[in-house]
Amino acid sequence: MKMYHSLLFLLLLPVFTQCKSPDSQPVPMSDEALMDTVQRSTFNYFWDGAEPNSGLAPERIHMDGVYPEDDRNVVTSGGSGFGIMAILAGIDRGYVTRSEGLARMKKIVSFLETADRFHGVYPHWWYGETGKVKPFGRKDNGGDLVETAFLMQGLLAVHQYYINGSSEEQALAQRIDTLWRDVEWNFYRQDEQNVLYWHWSPEYGWEMDFPVHGYNECLIMYILAAASPTHGVPAAVYHEGWAQNGAIVSPHKVEGIELHLRYQGTEAGPLFWAQYSFLGLDPNGLKDEYCPDYFGEMRNLTLVNRAYCIRNPKHYKGFGPDCWGLTASYSTDGYAAHSPNERDDRGVIAPTAALSSIVYTPEYSLQVMRHLYDMGDKVFGPYGFYDAFSETDNWYPQRYLAIDQGPIAVMIENYRSGLLWKLFMSHPDVQQGLRKLGFQLSSDTPISAS
Repeated sequence: MKMYHSLLFLLLLPVFTQCKSPDSQPVPMSDEALMDTVQRSTFNYFWDGAEPNSGLAPERIHMDGVYPEDDRNVVTSGGSGFGIMAILAGIDRGYVTRSEGLARMKKIVSFLETADRFHGVYPHWWYGETGKVKPFGRKDNGGDLVETAFLMQGLLAVHQYYINGSSEEQALAQRIDTLWRDVEWNFYRQDEQNVLYWHWSPEYGWEMDFPVHGYNECLIMYILAAASPTHGVPAAVYHEGWAQNGAIVSPHKVEGIELHLRYQGTEAGPLFWAQYSFLGLDPNGLKDEYCPDYFGEMRNLTLVNRAYCIRNPKHYKGFGPDCWGLTASYSTDGYAAHSPNERDDRGVIAPTAALSSIVYTPEYSLQVMRHLYDMGDKVFGPYGFYDAFSETDNWYPQRYLAIDQGPIAVMIENYRSGLLWKLFMSHPDVQQGLRKLGFQLSSDTPISAS
């Protein structure tokens, strides 16, 4: 019997040897394949995961089916703005057909034409089944100018995608143009002050009392307010309100990295401040009298975030060159704006932070993308990477937020092709607004509408 087993081993030895051959090892996924896998999965949040009646993005999707505030069918205006840009990218890449994409966009626009608006301005949330406002807070039950700006950023990109298409596509572009022209940006100055206010409610008026000053995620709001052909604001609103007559300029260093702008309440803000305005607005070569290089500033803001996580002063598990990224996201005790400082760092990594920074730090963002993907289904699900996690707390919720998923898909596409930048920046009104505020694309060439 022993001889039989010895002979059997000798016969099978070549098989064992083959199994251990280096040639049989799995081939690592290429960067392009990895990006496409992540982009396609994230796109599905806005495609397969869309609220059925409106076609818009649900505020959140929880894979555990637990919605403590019964908001499964609540849709978000800003997150939907990011989402329709993600859908455009999906159409262009063939994830869905052009006709399927058009049908979805028509459903979305039809909803937006009848949904609650307040002087042309959309609320933060609606009930998807009815289009009626769902209050974001007790007095926040009216127009939200910032979220409307995020939505309009997306709609103007859609407009440019279809404006020279078939008659059916051009008709949709014209309907979008009407929604764009209906936004009363000027009304949100509250009695013609040279600043924009975030909120207005038909019930509470201006009681939220939130004038918006820079720098934060709201740059796009001021640019679109200046760009409106029907209810535009004068340039003084930008210079006195957003820039506060130059007070927005505040040169300083964080983690040894130079920053030029004032990040209110902190030396370096959360990473969504580098992303939300620039999903359509192309920062490459962009400058004005307050910032000599918006791309460089946003890249440095990203590098600060990474450097802080690598230094990891609070000694959180997992932080390092392949796992960094602090931004607003779900947190271990609710929702929080995580930033690169010890006060606002809770040991929570949000994949959207590093991944949506791929246009600024491609090599470092891809490093994180690959590491997270290798972590498997602990952090990756049917709609891409889950919103946030903490290795220190062994906290891995299988939950998504629209406003974090959207920038991942959009910025991956901008890195791959520049599609959303090209579309948004090609809109004549956008070009006019940038020129009006004194933005330039190079050292000596103002923004041109040509």
